[in-house]
Amino acid sequence: MQSLTLGPFAIDSSGTLAPRAPGLRPELRFAWRGRPCRAALDPDAVRLAAIAARIPSTADPAGDRPGALAAMAELPPVMPDGWRLRLLPDHQVCLEAREALDGPPTAVALVTRLVRFALALDPYLERLEAAGTDPPGTAKTCPG
Repeated sequence: MQSLTLGPFAIDSSGTLAPRAPGLRPELRFAWRGRPCRAALDPDAVRLAAIAARIPSTADPAGDRPGALAAMAELPPVMPDGWRLRLLPDHQVCLEAREALDGPPTAVALVTRLVRFALALDPYLERLEAAGTDPPGTAKTCPG
C-alpha cells in the first residue's frame, strides 16, 4: 500500500511516520504560551525545543538583566533529566529535550510527547517571567 503524505511526513498503513523523502528531518512547529516550539522526529526519539524567553539587553536600562541571568542559571538543576538550557547569541533562552520512543514513531507518539513537553515547560516559563525576562523575540525556533 502506498503511504499517505502529511506535511513533511509519510504515514504507512500501520500509522508509522517517516520522512517524506530520504535525508529530510521532519518536524512539527507549534506555539505554547506565545513561544515558538518544535518537535523533530528521529528514528528512535522526538527532539523538542522552545524559545522560553529573552534576556534583557544591556542597552535596556529598565531591564533586569542580572535577575534574568540569575534565574536562568537556577534552572538546570531543577530541570528533568535530558533537558538542556541554552542562551542563544540573540539573548534568547532555548529549552530543549529529547524523549525516547517506545516503538515506531506514530502521530500519536509525536503529539503525546509535544503536549507533555509543553505542559512541563510552564514552571520554567513562569520562573523566567517572574525574574524579568522579556518575551521571546523574532526567532522562529531554537536552532537544531
